[in-house]
Order: sequence, then C-alpha cells, then structure tokens
Amino acid sequence: MGLLTREEYGALAAEMTFATQAFIDGGYRPAASGQTFATLNPATGAELAQVAACGSDDVDFAVSKAREAFEDGRWSRIHPSARKDILIRFAKLLTRNARELAVMESLDSGKTIYDCETVDIPEMIDCIKWHAEAIDKMYDQVAPASDDHLAMVVREPIGVVGLVLPWNFPLLMLAWKIGPALAAGCSVVVKPAEETSLTALRVAELAHEAGVPRGVLNVVPGSGPDVGEPLGRHMDVDMVSFTGSTATGKRFLGYAGESNAKEIVLEMGGKNPCIVMDDAENLDRVAAHIVAGALWNMGENCSAISRLIVHRDVKADLLERIEAHMREWPLGDPLDPEVRLGAMVSKAHFEKVAGYLADAPSARVGGGTKDGVFVEATVVEVPSNTHRMAREEIFGPVLVVIDVASFDEAITIANDTDYGLCASLFTANAKRAVRGARMLRAGTVTVNAYGEGDISTPFGGYKQSGFGGRDNGVHAHDQYTQLKTIWLDLSDDADEAVG
Repeated sequence: MGLLTREEYGALAAEMTFATQAFIDGGYRPAASGQTFATLNPATGAELAQVAACGSDDVDFAVSKAREAFEDGRWSRIHPSARKDILIRFAKLLTRNARELAVMESLDSGKTIYDCETVDIPEMIDCIKWHAEAIDKMYDQVAPASDDHLAMVVREPIGVVGLVLPWNFPLLMLAWKIGPALAAGCSVVVKPAEETSLTALRVAELAHEAGVPRGVLNVVPGSGPDVGEPLGRHMDVDMVSFTGSTATGKRFLGYAGESNAKEIVLEMGGKNPCIVMDDAENLDRVAAHIVAGALWNMGENCSAISRLIVHRDVKADLLERIEAHMREWPLGDPLDPEVRLGAMVSKAHFEKVAGYLADAPSARVGGGTKDGVFVEATVVEVPSNTHRMAREEIFGPVLVVIDVASFDEAITIANDTDYGLCASLFTANAKRAVRGARMLRAGTVTVNAYGEGDISTPFGGYKQSGFGGRDNGVHAHDQYTQLKTIWLDLSDDADEAVG
C-alpha cells in the first residue's frame, strides 16, 4: 500500500472520529469522576478530542476485571494455539485498519505520516504476529534428576500486568508490551501517555473484536499521578512494565517497594554514542546512518544517536557529509508524506528542547525553531564530554559532536555516561570492531550501521537505561511469566523418598 498525497491525508484526518473513553471489561466507559482532558494535535495546537481523565477508582475497576479474567482462565488457561489464533486475527484487523491508525498516530503525536505508514504501523503488526506465532513453540524444560525423580521447570503467566507507555512511539511500544504479555496468558491494564491516548483505545477495541476476551486487555487513560501511580502501587497488580523517562521509571521501583513488591521492568533513557574511527569506510554511508539515527522520530527516541564521537582525522569530512544528508530531512506538516521531521509532541517538550539550544555553543547546522513546535535538525560541537549537552538526554533532533585522538579515548568517552541503552561503532578493522562491541556498556551495539536489531533480538539497557528484563524476542516472554519447579518423587521405597 503506497503513500497518499498531503491532500488525501488531510481529507482522512478531517473525517476521523476518535474513541475517547476508557476501555475496560470489553467496552468503553467514562471516567468514574466524569472528568476529561483535551488531547491536541501538536503540529497545529487544535483540539482533537476530550479524553476520559481516569483516576484511582477506574484503576481499581480495571484491575478487578483483569484479575477476574485471569483467575477464571478465559485467556490464561485456554490452549496456546487458541490464543495464537485470536492474536493472528487481531493482527489481520490491525492490517485492515492500518491507514486509519497511521493518520490517528500522526495527528495525536506529531510524528510524520511517512514514519507512521512505513515504520510504526508495519512494525507494530509484525510484533503482534511474531509473538502470536511464538505461543505454541515455547517449550518448558525437564531438569536432570535421579531415576527416582522427575523435575519439570514450567512457565506460568505472571498474572495481572500494568503496562505504562511513552508518548514517542505510542503504537509500537503498545505492541512491544501487549504482544508478549498476551501471548504469555496475562491480563493487562494499559496506561497510555496522556499526550497520546487515542490509538491505544482504538487498538483495544480491535483486539476485543478479534476475540480477546473482555477484561483481558484494558486501557485506562489519564495522568501519571492519577493513573500511573495508583497502578504502580496497586496491591493486586503482579508486575509493571514501564517505558519512559529515567526519573519516572525510578518512581515505579519505589511504588513496588511500598506496596506488594511487584516485579518491575524498566526501559528508560539513553545518551547513545556513535564512534567513528579514522579507518571507517565510505563516510557518505556512515553519515547517512548517523543522520537517520539522530533525526528519526525528531530525535524523540531513547535509542537515538545523540553523541557523535569522531576521530579528528575524519571529523571535517564526515561533518560535511552529515550536513548534506540533513538536507534530505525536510521539516514541516506531519501529514505531508515528503516531510521527515514533524512536530515536537507537546509545547512543554518543545520548550525543553529549545532551552538546550538556547544554552548551546553556536550550532554548525540548524539550531533554529519554527512556529513554537518545530525544531530544526541541529549539529553542535562541544569541547568535551562534560558539557551539559553531552550528559543530558535532550530528546530532540540534536547531534552533539566530540572529537577524539584514539580508539581507547573514544571507548572511554562513550562509556562515560549514566546510560547504557545503545551504541554504534564504525571501523574497518574487524578485531577493533569486536573488541569495541564488547567494551561498550550498552544493551545493543551496532557495528558499521545504526539500528536496534529487530523483533527477534532483545532490547534493553545497562545502568540507568533499564532494569529487570528485555523487550522483543523470546526474552520478552520471560518478564511476563513465572518459573515454577514441579518435583515428582517416583520412588517406591519410603526410605529413599526424601529428594
């Protein structure tokens, strides 16, 4: 399915209607308080809808319905192949409604329709399908034991799960979480980001239409204090998977410790280095990868390349090529399929990013803003890794450049950060590539490319970038399951019955 024109996307947007109420126990319902909040189109400031502003009463109700569904086994105890069939139907419904979801995602988040159509929606659907197909292919284990015993190690769904989503990839992060959680047999309560709630509500409706039983997938929109914190503190929630800022993620560890010691999985921030050595081949290709890594999703990406650590012998040549490739990323209306840089997700986030630019050294490229919501692709050289822009997560289309004289210096600077999500290394030396990949303290290291792996590879970080588990791949299923040992005594002799 090819891209439409700007006018065609505009017509679809003008006709679009939105689900705005919480989705709990298989249907939409208003917040118990009756209150709502406005969700805006970041690119225009226009109000899209008034969404249910839920609170702790709504969280209690959603958790109770999720618990009821989990305990009666309507999802948790059906045959794995039955769960697979339902999730495959769900993926097909998502495919049929892909364009609607793409336009809705662009309107609600400021993301470009180009990214929504070519990356976010296709990868969301692939994620659901991948985990669906894995359901009846995950085997348990038999541990070694004596002839008089049988030791089985089995996975069981962990129970009721809270899924707290970020605003930068609303649909894709929803899929990363509900894919393995539903595949494992859990019941879930989703808290979408306040800025981007619309697509999660629509997806819940499609899941129910596909056959996911009522109470299994619930979506409760609202603020962090009103929904996120009650979910994190809830005594009947078995685990929480959170993606978002490091500061907020740490709060969930506190909520767990102050409530029922629920399991917590955190995927948080990054200040990701990209090392380019003096022997890197094809600097034009290297520049294209760096620009994509820095600018994808307007830099509102925890795995974005935010620090370019470049050998000074190739710095000038590389920066010229980066500047040229940045011209291929025009800024403007997110519904224009020619545009590659859309709006910041909110006025508040725009002001945060603009504040960094105001305090920055003179930008080599860009550095400007437009209409109070758009930020130009920007390259800033800083004197050292101690500079604020090299330490803090900006979360905008800003690339910070630091030059180095050696491989060892580059690795030292790359690892000198509170974060450890992703890293990239460009070199033609195979031994240096392997050594560097092993030395870099990050959950994903790419060599001679920018990327995050794919659905089959685990995604998560070291240090303050993550805690407790990984998204993607079979490893994602681990966080939504408990391991149980079942020990069978097969002995006929009472004297030998003690294992």
